[in-house]
Amino acid sequence: MLNKLIQQVRKVVDLNESEVVVFTKYVETQRLKKKQLILQSDKVCKYLYFVEKGCLRMYLINKKGAEQITQFALDGWWISDYQSFMNFTPSDYYIQAIEESEIVAIENQNFEALLIELPQLEKYFRIMMQKAVAGAQFRSKLLYEMSKEEFYIHFKTSFPEFMMRVPQYMIASYLGLTPEYLSELRKKKL
Repeated sequence: MLNKLIQQVRKVVDLNESEVVVFTKYVETQRLKKKQLILQSDKVCKYLYFVEKGCLRMYLINKKGAEQITQFALDGWWISDYQSFMNFTPSDYYIQAIEESEIVAIENQNFEALLIELPQLEKYFRIMMQKAVAGAQFRSKLLYEMSKEEFYIHFKTSFPEFMMRVPQYMIASYLGLTPEYLSELRKKKL
């Protein structure tokens, strides 16, 4: 069940078969049911999650009591509350499977031991984290620069797979739109 993850790691660093065996002793694989939560608010996020197959979302409950989605993760993507994971502090987020999913989870303590035993993985995880930060910065830039309509068009053209796999009300939440306004944009065939 680690096929996508091992392929992704090998694109960045060398990992021979004996090192793959070492790698597997530090990770857990899980099958998630649709709507299954793997992180709840006020709990410490003890894992980094890699999506082998499926789709997950990370969200918070805002002051109005509404869900606000901050991140999605499809096959081959990582998702976690990195601040909670690194600092062992309670999370503000929930992580939930949108569809039946298969994930690989790396626990905090196992993560550190893994990097000691396979130090070349430091490079892989550094690059992965840099991409995550760059993506978050780019999203913030777009939120400030684009109109809601432009942001929707950008998301739809950049991530067509999300449009097919994620319910529209979740896409609306992620884009900061009401479901009604998203429906109007879709009717315009933008």
